[in-house]
Amino acid sequence: MKIKLLPFAFIITFLSFSQNYQPAMSVSKSDLELTTYVKDSTANALVIYDYGNSFVDNKTFWLRVQVRQKIKILRTEGVERGEFEVKLYKGKSSEEKIKDIKGTTYNLKNGNIIKTYLKPSAIFKEENEKFTLVKFVLPNVKVGSVITVSYETQSRFMTKYQPWYFQGPDPVLYSEYNTSIPANYNYHVKLVGGIKLVTNEAKIERNCIEVGNGGHSDCTVSRYVMKEVPAYKPEGFTTTALNYTSRIEYELNEIKRFDGGVNKLSKTWKNVDKELKTDKDFGRQISKKSLVKDILPESISSIEDNLNKAKSIYQFVLDNYKWNEKYERYDVSIKDLNKEKVGSAFEINLLLENLLTNQGFTVYPILISTRANGLATKIYPVLTDFNYVILKTTINDKDYFLDATDPYLAFGELPFRCLNQYGRLMDFENGSYWEDVKIENYSASVHRIELNLNDEENFNGKISSKYSGYPSHKLKRNYHENPVVYKENKTNIYSNISIEEHDVSDLDKNSYNFEEKIEFTLEPELIGNKIYLDPFIIKFFEENPFKLQERTYPIDFGYKDAYSYILKIDIGEDLNVIDMPKAVSYALPNKAGSFIFNIDKKENQLLFYFKVKFDKAIYEAQFYEHLKTFMSKIVEAQKNTVIVLEKQ
Repeated sequence: MKIKLLPFAFIITFLSFSQNYQPAMSVSKSDLELTTYVKDSTANALVIYDYGNSFVDNKTFWLRVQVRQKIKILRTEGVERGEFEVKLYKGKSSEEKIKDIKGTTYNLKNGNIIKTYLKPSAIFKEENEKFTLVKFVLPNVKVGSVITVSYETQSRFMTKYQPWYFQGPDPVLYSEYNTSIPANYNYHVKLVGGIKLVTNEAKIERNCIEVGNGGHSDCTVSRYVMKEVPAYKPEGFTTTALNYTSRIEYELNEIKRFDGGVNKLSKTWKNVDKELKTDKDFGRQISKKSLVKDILPESISSIEDNLNKAKSIYQFVLDNYKWNEKYERYDVSIKDLNKEKVGSAFEINLLLENLLTNQGFTVYPILISTRANGLATKIYPVLTDFNYVILKTTINDKDYFLDATDPYLAFGELPFRCLNQYGRLMDFENGSYWEDVKIENYSASVHRIELNLNDEENFNGKISSKYSGYPSHKLKRNYHENPVVYKENKTNIYSNISIEEHDVSDLDKNSYNFEEKIEFTLEPELIGNKIYLDPFIIKFFEENPFKLQERTYPIDFGYKDAYSYILKIDIGEDLNVIDMPKAVSYALPNKAGSFIFNIDKKENQLLFYFKVKFDKAIYEAQFYEHLKTFMSKIVEAQKNTVIVLEKQ
């Protein structure tokens, strides 16, 4: 059996166990006396010991999975860790089983260890057509308790060998998974997440499985261990937890029968390409002139400039067809879409592919997995990993990614949900291949502000704002759906100023930019003859979004981003500058981002310049502390900057 481990990113420090917690099923007095976990002071519970053992029974040939856990309850929110659920799947001819459920709650009372055992009457089953849910709740669980649980599941379903999660919502002191896999079963094995195995060893056990007529099989016996695994704690700027939660997974590749035959289960991309080419929901919906005959008006088909023609075809689809917010590659019909004018992402984007192809453009569909759906595995083809399709075309030597589901996107822009690193470009002539889905352009938010002191000792001001790329999408949508509510909300957001005039100058739904101008008055803080002015009329970040002690997964913004704030204050002849902030310049390592904050006085004007750039769309977990510090400095600058002026 071949075992292929695919580490996405390996980061770990080898440390000994701390605080005298005992990584074993036995419960010691020190386990009960300790009240915190120094590596994570916010942890609700600590998994002290997590053990799994999976093997094929040499008599029944069922997959047996033995699980043992010991958990320390540290906070009130952790008491619910005493509630367990085990899902047992049902097949047409077999059902998974569970046996030997045992649980014990340990508490310390007057220096003595008190044990409370799980009773059979506290174990419940909920039946479903597809599975049985087994539930049990340990008794007398409270803050300070240590609980132990063990059980065994049995299954005939070998298609997916039992996965193992080393990481979860609580920190794990020690996690060990043992497997014994007969050579009859060839699995692809995938290690997911950013934490390195402390132990990764394998050996061969001869004749572990024996059948009649002298048939037998060797087994690969493996042992995997992780230590001091941080809790997976969700935080912003990421995709789905499934991309990064540390675990080991199995996908059955082939079964070698004892009669010498081989059942091949996983496919090659060459096989999949052939299958998709004739698929009624995909290949048969692509590059079919008959599906889009006479759809485009002459005013579009007669355009000579290729880029203008492509943009017009894209706009035609946006104007005449609506996305029903469905993703998957099922029941795809361009014919039905032309009748109903409403369809799935596959239908709308494949319609666009047909229209462009019919006009002489070379267009390739790209199967992708959206951000919420997780990353598609690259080790072997898994079509169920893909839930969306976009397009790629090249015009005048420039590549464009296309999606026609959102009327607020410019030509060449993709919805944010599609920014998930890569996809499979389907070229039925030369073979499919992996295509990076990257946004090279920076998205940007730019504010230019002018302030002048009026006779009433208030400031009159003008704001010119321009949002480019992804920051513009939501603003365009909100404005076009209800301009009145949009302006009212802006008044609430900019509560520190009084808005006198508000105009939106770019009214095109799918323009790359969104621009608006605001005229306002600002009442500064006056103490005596001194004016205390907060120069940040608009703040990009109200607080630091990065708050975790440790983050084990990448920071994924989806795109590169830039923020600019330029303030010009006309101080005239009547104001003196008493105090103004010092210039600040800060950069992330490896030129991954920068922050510039500068102020200058030129004659009767103060020029204030503030710029933040994120030069990467995705930052690895190693950058977390740098980004955390970076954002702290930005937030501090925005919140604690004051200009002091004095009237003459």
